[in-house]
Amino acid sequence: MEVRIGIRDVAREVAFESDNTPQQVRATVNEALASGAALIELEDDKGRTVLIPTGALGYVEIGAQEKGRVGFGTR
Repeated sequence: MEVRIGIRDVAREVAFESDNTPQQVRATVNEALASGAALIELEDDKGRTVLIPTGALGYVEIGAQEKGRVGFGTR
């Protein structure tokens, strides 16, 4: 599943693939914001940790899990 995060005053967004479900990502972000944590800590599909400062968070876009595609003309 793709996760894209916009950070205030930064032109590029942070984008990565995650093995977490959309509900898990949403819960992690909501918990960090509600508790007043300084950072949101997420993990990508390669096991790397992505840290985002909550004070600079612009938006979080959580994509649906994509099914594998096969063939040249599939969409």
